Amino acid sequence: MTGVELGLLIIAGTFVLILLRVPIAVAMFIGGASGFAYAVGTAPLLNWMKSVAYSRLASFDLIVVPLFLLMGQFATYGGLSNLLFRFVNAFLGHFRGGLALATVGACAGFGAICGSSIATAATMAQVAYPQMSKFGYSGRLSTGSIAAGGTLGILIPPSVPLVVFAILTGESIGKLFVAAIGPAAIAFLGYLLAVRYHVLRDPKAGPAGPCANWRERLRATIAVIPVVLIFAAVVVSIYGGWSSPTEASAVGAVATFLLALAHGLNRKGFLLSLLGTAQSTAMIFLILIGADMLNSALAFTNMTNGITQWITQSGFAPLLVVAVIMLIYIALGCVMESMSMIVLTVPIFYPMIMQFDLWGMAPQDKSIWFGVMALMVVEIGLITPPVGLNAFVVNRIARNVPLADTFRGLVPFLTSDLARVAILFFFPQVALFLVHAL
Repeated sequence: MTGVELGLLIIAGTFVLILLRVPIAVAMFIGGASGFAYAVGTAPLLNWMKSVAYSRLASFDLIVVPLFLLMGQFATYGGLSNLLFRFVNAFLGHFRGGLALATVGACAGFGAICGSSIATAATMAQVAYPQMSKFGYSGRLSTGSIAAGGTLGILIPPSVPLVVFAILTGESIGKLFVAAIGPAAIAFLGYLLAVRYHVLRDPKAGPAGPCANWRERLRATIAVIPVVLIFAAVVVSIYGGWSSPTEASAVGAVATFLLALAHGLNRKGFLLSLLGTAQSTAMIFLILIGADMLNSALAFTNMTNGITQWITQSGFAPLLVVAVIMLIYIALGCVMESMSMIVLTVPIFYPMIMQFDLWGMAPQDKSIWFGVMALMVVEIGLITPPVGLNAFVVNRIARNVPLADTFRGLVPFLTSDLARVAILFFFPQVALFLVHAL
């Protein structure tokens, strides 16, 4: 059996375990351990296993993961989502479809603190859906805007999947954060256009709400300023070199805690924040250990180099290969959650991408561009049927809306997503111009 054949067999076995509902971390560990033992023997496998957990988790850079997660938990239980929704709604709520526009805007703001798409969708569903239901919004528009708006949480920095991508590839966290800002802004504008399409096609889907006076708008603006300052302080301090990502995330977590405390965070909410952070961190770290096991096995097979050489010799255009990789991400998004996809696929696809000549980009530009591209298509998978996780999360809260209606409501948002991916695919400077400018 050749190395490429063994590598493909390891990956196939891992996916079979995943389809059998084995947890992703366990599936990767079993697949990797089996391939490792077959390639070099049981004794080297046992010797490697005694140090894998320590070598992976002893990294100081990993501290940013629980700290950013803690920021999101404090924002959730501290009611900061309400501040953001009230602020955007004060300026947009009186337009037709205004509450859906406000929901997308609030999701963007909350995602800047939370960094998790599923958490953003779940939180905003509790805040925005009752309001949209009260004013007679259609189930398609209300649940579709919440589920799609939730995906902004994975793209707007600080983003936990971007941090994990940086750790896996050795890329700069700050540069990845800055590179994601342009595509995130395009995503936000695209979702606003998708909402407008909904209400132009069916004016009854999103009736206009009451118009807030300027005193209410001023009050909402003052209340949301601390949230904006926290986001700006974290991203600017990292990229400006004033603090490391770890220091910035620690300051951000403390600042979010104090702000949440001022807005009603109680003892129960504090304990739930710690518990939620611990559970999410344990899940991510276990996935990283499983990925290390799988990647070590694939390294012995030399599969990535073998496939890259085959692609090069076959004459396939590099851009065609990248397009196929993006389609694979979208397909995986139908059955897997974002973090698992990033950890499982980046060690396989990233070395291939780095060996291609893409638009004449320098190696670091290519690395940053691929990170943002991968994150964007992973985000699309979160709202793609049949298993768009954000749609299911929102549907659990909006129980009176059929899941089929939610997916129908997501079609304009998915169209916007595909257009954005095409723009970034053919014009990489959309992601890179801020990195170069700063």
